[in-house]
Amino acid sequence: MTNLSKHFTLAELTRSATAEKRHFSNVPSPHILANVTKTAEAMEEVRDLFGVPIRVSSGYRSPAVNQAVGGTGKSAHCFGWAVDFNIPDLRPYDVCRKIAASGVVFDQLIHEYGAWTHISFEPRLRHQLLTIANARQGYKAGIIAIPKR
Repeated sequence: MTNLSKHFTLAELTRSATAEKRHFSNVPSPHILANVTKTAEAMEEVRDLFGVPIRVSSGYRSPAVNQAVGGTGKSAHCFGWAVDFNIPDLRPYDVCRKIAASGVVFDQLIHEYGAWTHISFEPRLRHQLLTIANARQGYKAGIIAIPKR
């Protein structure tokens, strides 16, 4: 097991059920691996903020994997800068609010579909806060609670 940081491994940040199911490679190039490593190091601050393990559902995505999951060609996941995750026993809305109020430096923080948190560490570091409740309505500025259906 290759550790990228104290708590995050290469396998964890490149795991993809879609890649496994479709037999796609999801191995980052050396340049992108450097970005994935920086992302793992930045995620340590998120983990420290909550003091509990983080469940990563998506990290790096190869172009084929990203296309298969419907991601955009400019997705930070393709460049090794993004992580989608959950924290057990916490709502993604609450996770986003706590990160937004902290000193964690990030590019984008997105409350996605009320189901997970997306954070990216692309070097622009815009501290952009967004919510997407459904694809039809698209992204809205800010971290917004999504009503349960």
